[in-house]
Amino acid sequence: MFGRLRVAVVVPAYNEERAIASTVASVPAFVDHLLVVDDASSDATVERCEAEAARRRRRGFELLRHPKNRGVGAAIDTGYRRALALGVDAAVVMAGDGQMDPADLPGLLAPLATGRADYVKGDRFRSPDIWRVMPPERLIGNVVLSLLTKVTSGYGHVFDSQCGYTAASRRALEVIAQAGLFPRYGYPNELLARLNAARLTVEDVAVRAVYGPNWRSGIGLGTVVYPMSFVLLRSWLWRLTAGRAPAAAKLDPERCEPIEPRCASAS
Repeated sequence: MFGRLRVAVVVPAYNEERAIASTVASVPAFVDHLLVVDDASSDATVERCEAEAARRRRRGFELLRHPKNRGVGAAIDTGYRRALALGVDAAVVMAGDGQMDPADLPGLLAPLATGRADYVKGDRFRSPDIWRVMPPERLIGNVVLSLLTKVTSGYGHVFDSQCGYTAASRRALEVIAQAGLFPRYGYPNELLARLNAARLTVEDVAVRAVYGPNWRSGIGLGTVVYPMSFVLLRSWLWRLTAGRAPAAAKLDPERCEPIEPRCASAS
């Protein structure tokens, strides 16, 4: 629990055998549910995740698995739906690659706990060392996409749109579950437009940018130019034509494989 909030952490993971154990180990003890969503990894991600959770006797741990790779947005969608089914008050996304500092998690949850915001996202550009830490190609790309997303989402005060370190209230989770998430890279940009159409309050908080010595990017020009152009245009048009907030959706049990008993540890 964080204050009065029952909290889930959703960890989307695809071929993260090098970092998944440390990510699982880093999740704070106050988190009630740790939901790792394996997006059909072909390496030892699952085995190392299970071993670390078992070693630490991690309470509330569950491993959800996609039989086929569907993308990071789809993995988060699966985790959000499970979090809703568990009745949480807030869900935080922490990537399986270890790029999100667990020390920043309370800061993300604080605006939800006070009722000041419905959705909180990290802003790495508020960190004083961002210009030194973030690789130049990522820095330029993030700035450009953030400026474009200000227009398409309608949230002029929001920056660092590509930062996936976020916290969603139950109200926001219900809106997201009804609308669904763009399955692959670009999901944050469309998500913000849908939250705006639902008239939800979004707040930025400072988070630290983490790029370890083994950092690698799976994002290239082919991943960004065409898909992101499509996502940004579609989200902008959708926001302009949307009428009102959608209702909550129910968890679809067919969206992921059943959880094996050995994948969940008792509280």
